Amino acid sequence: MRIRPATREDAELLFGLIRELAEYEKLADEVTGDAEVLAETLFDRGGAEALIAEVDEEAVGYAIFFATYSTFECRPGIWVEDLFVRPEQRRRGVGRELLARIAASALERGCARLEWSALDWNEPALRFYDELGATRLGEWLTLRLDGQELERLGAEPSTRSQ
Repeated sequence: MRIRPATREDAELLFGLIRELAEYEKLADEVTGDAEVLAETLFDRGGAEALIAEVDEEAVGYAIFFATYSTFECRPGIWVEDLFVRPEQRRRGVGRELLARIAASALERGCARLEWSALDWNEPALRFYDELGATRLGEWLTLRLDGQELERLGAEPSTRSQ
């Protein structure tokens, strides 16, 4: 197994894996981006980082992560947006190796936390995270603004002095 940083040349491959994750999560209809947008935002703008897991030179999984900040810890953290291993490659240590690589990066960067979310019905993933010693933050809810609601709030006139 090999874990390597993704490059701009991996955009098509990475986007294909993202689509596989969306299908697994029963969210394929919510994928609105494409490989070109991914390449621009991930690699050209540096919006996040990505790792690709390979077995026998074939991509079998990926992770996408980015920096966060903990005001309580007064230190940065890392949010794992996606962690995906193709179903036929699961239970072989690929997901653990991807997360271990991100955890090592977090430690190198002086991060206080490594965080992610999981769907409440995804019992195999939840068991995997439990085995790692992850804490379930049951008292926290994930909230989101997107689409028209994001546009509406972002378009509100500012009451602050310019």
